Amino acid sequence: MPHVSRDQSRRKRHARLRRKVAGTAERPRLLIRRTLHHIYATVVDDAKGHTLAAASTREKTLAEGLPSTTNLAAAQKIGVAIAAKAKQAGINSVVFDRSGLKYHGRVKALADAAREAGLEF
Repeated sequence: MPHVSRDQSRRKRHARLRRKVAGTAERPRLLIRRTLHHIYATVVDDAKGHTLAAASTREKTLAEGLPSTTNLAAAQKIGVAIAAKAKQAGINSVVFDRSGLKYHGRVKALADAAREAGLEF
C-alpha cells in the first residue's frame, strides 16, 4: 500500500467537503488556511468567485502585539478580525470551511472567536 502524506489526506477531505459546501452571496464561505507560521481567514462568494473579506496574521496591524503568530491567541485575534470585516461588508451568516483540517486547536479557536464576535455559522 503506498504511503499517503498528511497533506494528501487533508486535500482529499477538503475536496470531499467542497462538493457539499459552497458560498453564495447571501451566505458566503468562511475559509480557514493554516500554515506553520500563520493563520488566514477569508470570506468568499463562490458564485462570483470574489473575496469579500480577509484577515491573517501576516497583516502588520493584526500581528502587532502578538508574541507569536502561530498560537491560539493569534487564531482568536484573526477570528474577531474576520467577523468585524465581514460585518463591515454586510455579512452576518457564513458557511464554515475548515479546509479538511481537524476542528480543534487553532481552527476551533478562530471559529469560536468569530462566533463570539457575532458571525453566524
